Amino acid sequence: MLRLGPALLARLARAPLRAPLRPCGAAAAAAGHGEEQERFVFLEYEPDAAERPPPPPRRERELKPHRERELKLKPRRERGAAAAVPSLSDPSVPPSGVSCSGCGAELQCGDGGAPGFVPAERYRSLVSEGPAGLRGAVCQRCWALARHGSALRLRLPPDEHRRVVSAALRRPPRHGRGPLLLYVLDVMELPDPVLPQLPALLGPDVPAAGVLVVGNKVDLLPADCRGHLGRLRQRVAAACARAGLRGAALVDIRLVSAKTGYGVEGLVSRLQRSWKCAGDVYLLGATNSGKSTLFNTLLRSDYCKSRAPDIIDRATVSPWPGTTLNLLKFPIINPTCDRIFRRQERLKEEATKTEDQLSSEEKKYLNQLKKQGYLVGRVGRTFQQQKSSAEIDFDPDTLSYSMDEDPRDAPKKLEEREEFTHNEVKDARWCFDTPGIVKEDCVLNLLTEKEVKLVLPSHAIVPRTFILKPGMVLFLAALGRIDYLEGEKPAWFSVLASNLLPVHVTTLSNADTIYEQHAGQEFLKVPMGGEERMKEFPPLVPQDITLKGIGATEAVADIKLSSAGWVAVTAHEEEELLLRAYTPKGTALVVREPPLLPYISTIRGARIPGTPAYRTKKPPSFVENLRTTGIR
Repeated sequence: MLRLGPALLARLARAPLRAPLRPCGAAAAAAGHGEEQERFVFLEYEPDAAERPPPPPRRERELKPHRERELKLKPRRERGAAAAVPSLSDPSVPPSGVSCSGCGAELQCGDGGAPGFVPAERYRSLVSEGPAGLRGAVCQRCWALARHGSALRLRLPPDEHRRVVSAALRRPPRHGRGPLLLYVLDVMELPDPVLPQLPALLGPDVPAAGVLVVGNKVDLLPADCRGHLGRLRQRVAAACARAGLRGAALVDIRLVSAKTGYGVEGLVSRLQRSWKCAGDVYLLGATNSGKSTLFNTLLRSDYCKSRAPDIIDRATVSPWPGTTLNLLKFPIINPTCDRIFRRQERLKEEATKTEDQLSSEEKKYLNQLKKQGYLVGRVGRTFQQQKSSAEIDFDPDTLSYSMDEDPRDAPKKLEEREEFTHNEVKDARWCFDTPGIVKEDCVLNLLTEKEVKLVLPSHAIVPRTFILKPGMVLFLAALGRIDYLEGEKPAWFSVLASNLLPVHVTTLSNADTIYEQHAGQEFLKVPMGGEERMKEFPPLVPQDITLKGIGATEAVADIKLSSAGWVAVTAHEEEELLLRAYTPKGTALVVREPPLLPYISTIRGARIPGTPAYRTKKPPSFVENLRTTGIR
């Protein structure tokens, strides 16, 4: 039995009474709370502990009392000295001419709001280390993204990313032929808004050797039936055809997950077979398509020179749109016959292993990836340079000390950064990571940094299915809304969006009130910031949609609520539905026919009694190149 001490009992007696918490959903209906909107309100999908994002840093208001207390304890002379600290920027120092290893911007300390900024004191310290001091350094923005997950706003012209990409592609062809374009496409964003702009971006004077389209983020989508990857590939091929990419211009279409490694080994093999080392390769695509993640994965694969991963730093990866600001690159390995043979032998050997034969570290890493995605791959390296063992300097002075003295640490020597030799890069072909093209009419452009992290899915999406009758409304946070206006029978609405975004169902008569009261609050979660945030956030604008059902197990269309996610609508055969969908003003609402995952409504648990919701069901994960019993 739990016993309460006298001090705690006294505190409880003095504490004011609080109103009891009101249950939501079916619990509210069972408890008899009469308000109709409470009957159809459901909390968001609750992820496992491993899926939950790390807790955010303490808020500014939580730190404020501590800072004020520390300030009071400081003597006045210290406060005066702090006020006299020089500015972080120094406009008198010219730009370095060296690129940030994280985003590619030129490092400088003259303008804190411009790309590549490094605080002046840190900048001078790096310059004092000699020519290699700035090489490998990152700017303040990349440092904040990598260490704290926070993005610093930069003053960039509207078309700066597009200008950098266009200028890079219009360079004179090296090695006698134009580059191969590796277009990275987010399969969840189909139809891709930037792909049709690719011919205009290249222009008539860019002699590109072809385009290899990479459909990324397939690990986030559950398999709605057998062969779903083949159907996804057909959807990507149809998008390429509509954009004018066909025939010899379209080299191939590959489906991968740059994050979990699924399909990357196959992509490397395809590149080495067809392109070999004929010329440079450029990674193109829209913001948040996963270019930098794929760049980092290829950097640690057989596509890169064996010494390059020890010399070239990884690109900064962030959900914040437009992280890469300039070109990053690594040298492509020459796939000789001997190297291709050795690589194939490694892949064959790894494909014969079972998960039980992997090391404990490999198992742990695979289990982490399985929690993040449905499709997992193992990306290895066949060619690695053996590092020589480090020499131990024997210094008798540092080892001789009396018993009453503390041992003295030897002064740390500045480690020399490895560099490529002239012969290694004089004829090298390079793989370039380019800035992402900013998507127009995208809801992410309206969101803050914290809101973007909630909207962009980082783990495998668990579908949430509801059965709605005419006169009911479905909210996806405060970013999208679908009204079921007219129809004879109930229909199924399957939500595919970030697991952290709440989905709420209510009646048409209460929908406007719920939005007015809860937009900007925790109930709808995104946007966040209360009334002040909603004053600057654009209102939801409607678009009427008419659909005709094709069966109780197959969706007729996806209603894509910009980049916040989509809702797959499944209705009885020949059943006509009149829907009204809402997205924030200035963002794109797309009716995707045919749907991306037509049988997604079948991935659900049992119906929750007394509610229009079904229990969620998460399909198992599949590991590529392992001799295990999979789902495919």
